[in-house]
This record gives sequence, structure tokens and C-alpha cells, in this order.
Amino acid sequence: MKVRVLGCSGGIGGRELRTTSLLVDDDILIDAGTGLAEIPLAELAAIDHVFITHSHFDHIVALPLMIDSVADLRDSPVTVHATAATIGSIREHIFNWDIWPDFSEIACKCRVMVYEPIRVGQRVRLNGREIAALPAEHTASSIGYRLDSGEASLVFTGDTTVNDPFWREVNRIANLRYLIVETAFSNRDETLALSSKHLCPRLLFAELEKLKVSTEVFVSHLKPGRIDVIAEEIDGSGRRFNPRVLRNDQVFEF
Repeated sequence: MKVRVLGCSGGIGGRELRTTSLLVDDDILIDAGTGLAEIPLAELAAIDHVFITHSHFDHIVALPLMIDSVADLRDSPVTVHATAATIGSIREHIFNWDIWPDFSEIACKCRVMVYEPIRVGQRVRLNGREIAALPAEHTASSIGYRLDSGEASLVFTGDTTVNDPFWREVNRIANLRYLIVETAFSNRDETLALSSKHLCPRLLFAELEKLKVSTEVFVSHLKPGRIDVIAEEIDGSGRRFNPRVLRNDQVFEF
């Protein structure tokens, strides 16, 4: 599997600050933040499956525009995978004919979009690849994802905070190679991180103490005004996992 980071910021403010979106091979998308706008139309039209972690705007903002843009270019619908609660929020607040047309009711060459509920623990197999939903703890119904090529796995937490069930599941992954963990706030904003159910470096390192398997760790979703501070709080920590800041256009192959 090949994962390309289209966006990994906790906000916008220039080409380098694009919100969360990960392109898996050329046909699977994890979240649909502003990073999705960086790829050409032909590549958008090749995306068959979109896995959403949760309904917050920075993770879904480009989904309506993508679906609209590729509607007449596809011979099969785009499948949107998310929890039932997330699908309910997207249907009620976005694809509702008021904010945006309901593309699950529209057909061009075919039905344009379909929803596929996914629950924690469920696995979806797509052409030899497996995507599993992992527990997340956030202010909206949320999940993370494990991407398993058969040879190795990459795990993405999505937006989350202190979350023991997540680490229990991750510690069962014998072939874990990469772990992407959100760390939205700096230590000076720890109270805000806790109230909004995000992480800061101090909370991140406490969570990583629960990790029992070896892996490379990357942090994402840094708030634009705190990037340098968060990076400094993470760098040179001397902790055993030595997390690195995730970058746009970074590629993982496994």
C-alpha cells in the first residue's frame, strides 16, 4: 500500500497548511480535508472509497465539492464509509439540498454516492487490502483507521484524546510500521486540549507509554499558530518513540 499525505494540518493559512486528507494507493481516501483540493480532476475521479473519521468540517470540507466534480465522470458510485452517527450528521447538515445537493439521490451515468456504515472493530477488505475501524475519543462520533497491506500496517488515530481502548487494539497489531497520532495543541493549551478532546505533547507522551509494539510515530493536526511550539516540545524529548511532525506530500509505502 502507498499512502500520500495530501493534508495534515489542524487549520489553513497557506499552501503548506492543508487539513486532513490521506490518499491510499489511487482509489481510497481517508478524510476529505482541504488537502484534497491539491490533486487533479482525473485523480479525484479515480477515488472509489472515502473513509471518514468524523464529521468535523476540517475533515469533510472537500467531500461535497469532490462528489460534485466527479459525478459525471464515474461509472460506479463513490462509497462513503463512516459511523452511522457521522453519516447522519453529513446527511442532515451537508448533503441536505440546502447546503449542498443530496448526491446519494442523484444519478448521472450511475448513482453518484452511497453511504456504508462502519463500526469500531469492523474490517473492510478491498482488493487484498484491509481497513479496520479503531476506537477514538472526541467531541463528535469518531473512529481511527488501521490500513493493513498484509505485509505491514499504518494506523491513523483521527482526532482523539486520552483513549485506553485505542491502545489495547494497537498493541495487538504485530505488523505495525507507522503510527500517525493527532497532537493539536501545545502544552500551554493543555486545558483546551482536554476540553476539546485533543492531545498536546504532554498528553501524547503519556499515551505513548501505553504502546507496547515498535513503530515509527508521526504527529498531525497541529494548530497553525502553534506549529513551531508543538514541534519544539516534541523534538529532543528523549522519549523512546521520538515522534516526528507529519508533513504534506509525505509518502508511506508498506
